[in-house]
Amino acid sequence: MTLLEVEDLAVRFTRRDRRDVRAVDGVTLSVDAGETLGLVGESGSGKSVTSLAIMGLLPRKSGVKIGGKVTFEGRSLLTMRDDDLRDVRGREIAMIFQDPLSSLNPVIPIGVQVTEVLVRHRKLSGPDSRREAARLLDVVGIPDPDRRLKEYPYQLSGGMRQRALVAMAVACRPKLLIADEPTTALDVTIQAQILELLKELVREQGTALMLITHDLGVVAGLCDRVNVMYSGRIVEQADRRTLFVSPRHPYTTGLLGSIPRLDSVEGSALQPIPGSPTDTLPWSSACAFAPRCTRSLEVCTTVTPELEPDGPRWLRCHNPVPAEEAAAVGAEGRRE
Repeated sequence: MTLLEVEDLAVRFTRRDRRDVRAVDGVTLSVDAGETLGLVGESGSGKSVTSLAIMGLLPRKSGVKIGGKVTFEGRSLLTMRDDDLRDVRGREIAMIFQDPLSSLNPVIPIGVQVTEVLVRHRKLSGPDSRREAARLLDVVGIPDPDRRLKEYPYQLSGGMRQRALVAMAVACRPKLLIADEPTTALDVTIQAQILELLKELVREQGTALMLITHDLGVVAGLCDRVNVMYSGRIVEQADRRTLFVSPRHPYTTGLLGSIPRLDSVEGSALQPIPGSPTDTLPWSSACAFAPRCTRSLEVCTTVTPELEPDGPRWLRCHNPVPAEEAAAVGAEGRRE
């Protein structure tokens, strides 16, 4: 059953006397109940803005224009009244933000921040909410939870702060959990622990997970389906196996090729994608990736590519990577 449907979502930031910025430019995706969906791309590709638009956390005024449709179990989130949307957020849809230190209030104890959602959505009393908050901290692996409830965010390590955010997000057993770069700035060991925690919570609670990341290694171990995003648009959609075995879009192969490999020759250079995410052409008249693409043709700079079916995937490209070459790239990634 489809839980979340996003259709032609567009987010435009308008500024006086300056050109508008299209952060999201026609994104279409869906999340099924119990599914883990990956949204992958470099910084600046529009991933986080997409999640904030879905959650209704972008200001509806102040120079932000939002278009398209976002429906959750048949209800339109973009047209929902603020009071009704606040009832949905936290209870049915929850989000783990990218930076726990800036997401948590620095002057309020952790316990107050965790119990707030329990009181607001589950209507628990003060003593009951504190007991439940301690249980949640214990579930996410925070030792001595009763003491931690009294501490402030600065007294917790980065991993503990991220675990506290996870506890807040899953407190009401939401149907959909959006995790925006949940392992950013954490060391490798803590990253693995957080990802394993998310995997267990999704499996035990049946929650659908939308994972936003730039790390294809995280996607390979966690996601069922993957959406690759560039400059505000989806450029490739496929199930995990199809994407990693045979990536067809030049941007996807570039992301895979830029990952360090354990079996690479000592001293060998990485293969980064040329240019930077700001080197783009407007989607309205070209392929935005064309200035950085090693397979760019003249048509790529004059005609907008559409997202079209290509076997088991959807692809937005005039000159995709040939199947044989794509299979070779996939083989290299599997040896990592």
